Amino acid sequence: MASWIRMGVLALLWGSGFLWIKISLDQGLGPVWITFVRCLLGAGVLVALAVAAGQSLPRDRGTWGRLVVAAFLCNALPFLLFSIGEQTVDSGVAGVLNATTPLWSLLIGRGLGTERDLGPARTGGLLLGFAGVLLIFAPWSAGAGLLTGGAFALLAAAASYAVAFAYMARRLTGGGTGPLALSAAQLLAATAWSAPGLAAGGGEVRVTWAGVAAVVVLGVFATGLTFHLNYRMIAEEGPTAAATVGYLLPVVSVVLGALVLDEPLSARVVAGTAVVLSGVALTRVRRVRERAVEPAA
Repeated sequence: MASWIRMGVLALLWGSGFLWIKISLDQGLGPVWITFVRCLLGAGVLVALAVAAGQSLPRDRGTWGRLVVAAFLCNALPFLLFSIGEQTVDSGVAGVLNATTPLWSLLIGRGLGTERDLGPARTGGLLLGFAGVLLIFAPWSAGAGLLTGGAFALLAAAASYAVAFAYMARRLTGGGTGPLALSAAQLLAATAWSAPGLAAGGGEVRVTWAGVAAVVVLGVFATGLTFHLNYRMIAEEGPTAAATVGYLLPVVSVVLGALVLDEPLSARVVAGTAVVLSGVALTRVRRVRERAVEPAA
């Protein structure tokens, strides 16, 4: 029960991020400002947690150089793309499209040669997952489909996550730096990436107090705190439990969007969500089986 409660809390905080982005946009903040404040507040939370845990930021240039790349691909770029996408797409749909990251990871792995033998189940899952995306987009439905620039921005954000994960797995080992400190350094680098955009495209800000509250919750809880809780989940429950949270995120985003923002919950979007998640589950079949026979060490 305690494990399920922890997973539920993490899924709620993480999945609510799409809701807070939408509220921030509706209350006057632009995508560039949302990205900057989110990275800054998230970095502040992680720096405080790292200091409390006795972890120090990396000092060597090599690690910082790799962090700069990871921060762009995993934070600054996708955070900005999600904010841009949600200008025209509902927050619930944004959460569903975010769930396509494992599908992009599989495609990238195939292209790099790290995923050589997909097998029928994983190949079918890949095709099924993107069929779910096509069902959500519904390009054949004039006026009712979601084939927009905002939707493609959301897919690009999910693909950026996949590229970032592949890069970080190969290049970002930390060099002895604690995980909290490494994440804090990455979000500090992401803050630096997003800062120039304030002058180039931030524009005049006329934000309400509701917008300020939304972006604060987004940065502190849905970004900084979720990094910490995710590491705790992996350490205490294992990677399988942490991965399970990924299946809950789109469900949380769709439900919150419908309940809080009164976003339309069409049968097509619900069906597309189910198809996407089914496809993602199939792509993980072999990995789950392999973990089941791995020795404890």
